[in-house]
Order: sequence, then structure tokens, then C-alpha cells
Amino acid sequence: MEFLVSAADMIFTLPAVLAIVGGTLLGVAIGVLPGLGPAVGVSLALPLTLGLDQVPAIAMLLGIYAGSIYGGSVTAILINTPGTPASAASCLDGYPMTLRGEAGRALGIAAVASVFGGLFSVAILAMFAPRLAAWALNFGPAEMLALAVFALTCIAAVSQGSMIKGLMGGVIGLFISVIGQDTFTGQVRYDFGIFELSAGLSLVPVLVGLFALSEVFTRLGGGYGAITTATAAGFKMPSFGEFRRLTPTFLKGGVIGTILGILPGIGPTAASFVSYAEARRASKQPETFGKGSPQGLSASESANNAVTGAALVPTLALGVPGDPITAILLGALVIKDIVPGPRLFLQHADTVAALYIVLIVINLLILPIAAGFSGVWRRILALPEALLMAMVVVLVTVGIYTLNNSVLDLVTTFVAGVVGYLLRRAGFPLAPIIIGFVLGGMVEENLRMGMIVFEGDWTEFFTHPISAVLFALSVILLARPLYSGLGQRLLSARKASRG
Repeated sequence: MEFLVSAADMIFTLPAVLAIVGGTLLGVAIGVLPGLGPAVGVSLALPLTLGLDQVPAIAMLLGIYAGSIYGGSVTAILINTPGTPASAASCLDGYPMTLRGEAGRALGIAAVASVFGGLFSVAILAMFAPRLAAWALNFGPAEMLALAVFALTCIAAVSQGSMIKGLMGGVIGLFISVIGQDTFTGQVRYDFGIFELSAGLSLVPVLVGLFALSEVFTRLGGGYGAITTATAAGFKMPSFGEFRRLTPTFLKGGVIGTILGILPGIGPTAASFVSYAEARRASKQPETFGKGSPQGLSASESANNAVTGAALVPTLALGVPGDPITAILLGALVIKDIVPGPRLFLQHADTVAALYIVLIVINLLILPIAAGFSGVWRRILALPEALLMAMVVVLVTVGIYTLNNSVLDLVTTFVAGVVGYLLRRAGFPLAPIIIGFVLGGMVEENLRMGMIVFEGDWTEFFTHPISAVLFALSVILLARPLYSGLGQRLLSARKASRG
């Protein structure tokens, strides 16, 4: 127990407390601004931590990381603009709740789900970090490819109305993910003679353009009714009854986010869509998803926040970062003379315990921060629609350009906005495009790596137990809507023949 006392002494100091609170507040603000996100926030704050001690420095970065993941849900819910890619799935049900006057309820559900998912992943991190990290190393190209294909089945869950159009959207996403330089051969693909496209397209400009700018263009065209001040109700905590109903969804989202967060390269965006798809599959009212379902919103938010703690499992236990954010955190740990690896848990048990407690405090802080800033969101939504849409355009422009100081990113955002608007008019869902784009690189990389490792024998992908199970589940989930539709048609035909 001595190491816990030592950990408490590290945390409950003025510099550490200020770092935790300030980092979380800054993270929420960064998450709210479209285009910035946790990677940008953590990298910009890294120089500020050089003069701090170990725990305050890491606490500030962790606060920015976790806070920004939650912050992205605010604009996703209020103006259909995901502040971070991790909140893209939250648009599907969060924004419809706002349109029917339940913005405060949606914000409350998102905050509670975020806290639940974050705390769940911290508990898993504290109990099983070394063993889970070792388990994650068992995932080779076959398992990672199968996992990516399984995640692509989310397209079936988010394709409202027409699954064919959803699959076409997924193909569009897969195609644009391969634009740029081939990581294996170095050859530039599909750049159409435009030098700037040789580096490929960034996720954030595509995401913000598809969701945010297309929303602006749709409203300019009179596609939706205006947002009224009735939708600008403040923060509203879920009632005990609603919390009890949503607890299974919170728990399942936490499990999915934790598992996918431990695996390198998955990230919170894919985790949120997988959790959303599973929640819709298991729901007794799947038809309400995409129309303002609290289950859909809570599934997304609990999963993407669970990734924040889970991503630290391989980082702390093995020194293997799973994504760009944990890579930056790994660098910060090394700068502060904290060497990740199995010995860390023995030689610096007090420091590790301090990081666990910091993550718990950060996640608990999200609730009061969410409630405290509800007045700000209320005033923003009370603005005239024309001014609100103008603010969205300004935020998008500033945020996207700040990301890489790139004009190409601005052009990409505008083109994605126009394409998104046209696809909306044609009845295409936008979420499948993002799913395909996020997972396209992972599918290609592991497919080609597997073919090299297996010496061209593609059947090897199906001989590994984990990959075989995941491929089988993918087929079942994709075929389920077809079987369901066929069963309904047969039932209708029987009734018609009897009548």
C-alpha cells in the first residue's frame, strides 16, 4: 500500500491538480473545435510540459487526450459537426435528438457514457495491462485483416433505407483511402497529376467536409427546418430509469472500446462505429437508430472514450504505441525518464498508480465540465440559424487550416462538403464513407503483408482460429439484413395468398 500513498502524494499537489483540471478543460475546448482533435492538442501542449515534473506533465497530456474525445461529441450533437473523427458516429443519433428539442438530454447521455467508458478502460488497464498487451501481440496480419473486415460490417448497421447505397458509400471510402503513395512500393496512385495528392487525403478534412459543410449546404438549400431555441435546453443528466436502461449499452461499448483500443492501429473512430453497429444489432427497436436513439449515442460515446485508457495498455506495458496520440505520450514518458515496459510496473509502481488515479480524476471531471458549459451551448444554439451556420463555416475553415497549414486540406473539405451534399440529396448515408476511409489502409496493409508472409496462399487467412471466427461473424452480420428482408417478403406473400 505504500506505493498508493506515494502516488497520492504525487497527484494532490497544486501543480498536478492545475495540470489535470487545465488539461481536461483545454482538451474539451480542442475537441469542440472541428479539425483540431487530440493528436494536434497533445502535440501542441508537449513543449508546455518540459518544465513540469513527471506526474503533472503526463497528467496534462492525458487530460487533453480524454477531454478532446468527449469534446468532439458536443458539436456532433448540436450542429452535426464532429469535433473529432471519434465522434462521427455520435452525429447519427445525437443530432436528430437536437432537432427534436432534446439537446440537453443528448449532452447528458454523451457525458455519462464518456465517463462510464473511460472509467471502465482504466479499471481494465489497472488490472490486466501486462497480460492484455502480451495478448495483443498475437494479432498478426490474418487477425488484423479479419478484424478490419468485421469492422466494415458496420456499414450494414448505418445504412438507413438502402443497404446497396450504404455499400456503395463504403466502396467510395475504400477508394479514396488508397489515394497517395503506396506504403509498400512507394508508387503514387490516383493522384490525377496533382502533386499535392501524392501524400493522400487526411481523415479530418474529409470527415468535417462530409458532415459539417454538407449540413451547411443542405440548410442553405432549405433541406431541414431551422434550429429553434427550444432545442437549446441545457445539460440534463439521464434519469435513474434511463441510466439503468442504458447501462448494458454503456458496458458493451466499454468492452468493445477497450478491446479495440488495446489493438494497435484501430483507434476510437472504428471502435465507436463497431459499438454502434453492435448496439443496433442487439436492440429491440433497431428502426429507431439514426433517428435519435439514446442507445446509439451512448454506444458510440462509451466506446470511443474507453479507447483512451485501453490504448495505454501496450504503451505502458510494452512501449508500443497504438496510434499517433499514444506515440506522442510515449515520447513524453521517455523525456520524463519513465521507460515503458514490463519493468515499469515493478520499478515505478507508484508512478503507474499515479497515472491510473489521474485518468480516473480526468474522467470524473468531464461531468462537471459538461454541465458547467451547458450555458455556453445554450447561447450558441439560441443564435439565428444563418449566423450559426456562418460560425460553423468559420470554425471549420480555421480548424482545418490550423491542422497542417495546408490549402489542400481546405480544398478537400470544400469538395467533400459538396459531394456530401449531393449524396444526401440522392439518399446516400455518409457514415459508410467514413468507415471505408478509416479502415481502407488497415485492410490493404494487412492483406498485402499477409500475402507476403503466407507466400501468396490466401487460404492461410482462414486457418487461424481468431481470423476464421471473425470472418464467419462478418458473413453472418452482412447476410442478416438480406435474410431478414427475404423472410419478411415470404411472410407477406403467404398472407397475400391466404387472403
